[in-house]
Amino acid sequence: MSIKLAIVAVLLSVAAALPVAAQEGPTIPQYWDERERLSAPDISQFERIRFLTTNDFPPFNFLDGMGRPAGFHVDLARAICAELDIADICQIQVIPWEELETALEARQGEAIIAGLAVTAETRERLSFTRPYLRFPARFVVQRGSTLTEPLHQTLNDRRVGVQEGSAHEAMLRDYFRDARPVTYARQSWMMRDLREGKIDAVFGDGVRLSFWLGGPETENCCRFAGGPYLSTEFLGVGLAIATNRQNEELARAFDYALREISVNGRFAELYLRHFPIGFY
Repeated sequence: MSIKLAIVAVLLSVAAALPVAAQEGPTIPQYWDERERLSAPDISQFERIRFLTTNDFPPFNFLDGMGRPAGFHVDLARAICAELDIADICQIQVIPWEELETALEARQGEAIIAGLAVTAETRERLSFTRPYLRFPARFVVQRGSTLTEPLHQTLNDRRVGVQEGSAHEAMLRDYFRDARPVTYARQSWMMRDLREGKIDAVFGDGVRLSFWLGGPETENCCRFAGGPYLSTEFLGVGLAIATNRQNEELARAFDYALREISVNGRFAELYLRHFPIGFY
């Protein structure tokens, strides 16, 4: 094994161990050190804290049967407000995706909780909390598959479906060089071939794959194998709440609340409520 592949194997093992949970039950992603202590910044100067979000990305953001904002992001915002004891001044407003940053800049809201990408460019304009959710890459295989960890070894010469031109294709080729990537233009074609046994595995976004595993079209054919695999290089740093740079103290207050929610179990409740087939 080359030095780089040896390092990759160690990194993947560490990534797989990041979430903390009992092996028998659902694995809850845990990004906070319980020994860490954060101070809650004084945000008493804010007369209103309005979270801006969208309504077109369930289960993160959508409108319920009564036309009210709902979803993981909405529940997370409410949990943050409850933790900071500011529920009476917290609001949630749904606006189109393309208007989020403009509305924040115009001070029509104090925070964006909608999956805005954390990049070098957006960091120049906005302050961000620490990531509250990261999207791992996962393998899906047929239920009877013998593929097990360490997959960088057992995938040797196996046909692995992956979306053409995606970050997951680049990650697969770099991290699992002995696999045989089979690229697809459409996920539906790829998942059909997996179900029919034409490929040995699929590699892709754990969230999307968890939705597929929970759908009727799987016919209970398949399961996750190995992982999860986290990579800032290929998959980014994850989801974070954005504020104006002038409101840095608000982002730090959200960090405090996110840490407390994670440690006291509230985050686990929200995760299991909205993601019944966990992607970790």
